[in-house]
Amino acid sequence: MWLKITILILFLGVLASLTSGLRFLLKDSGVPESKRTLYALGIRITLATLMMLCVFYGFYSGILSSSAPWDARL
Repeated sequence: MWLKITILILFLGVLASLTSGLRFLLKDSGVPESKRTLYALGIRITLATLMMLCVFYGFYSGILSSSAPWDARL
């Protein structure tokens, strides 16, 4: 259960970083030296990488499983 909560928190962090990056991009369009959009992108990439590592770990360890119809074992 802790892994699902961690993945959810990381996903919400990615969404928050995405919206803040868009806000910084629109707000700082006239400022040439502003790097807030770049920092938001770096944070988003880091959070997305951590989230994907958690998902891969969950599938590898058996904590997570797929219930998609095309993954049905015969």
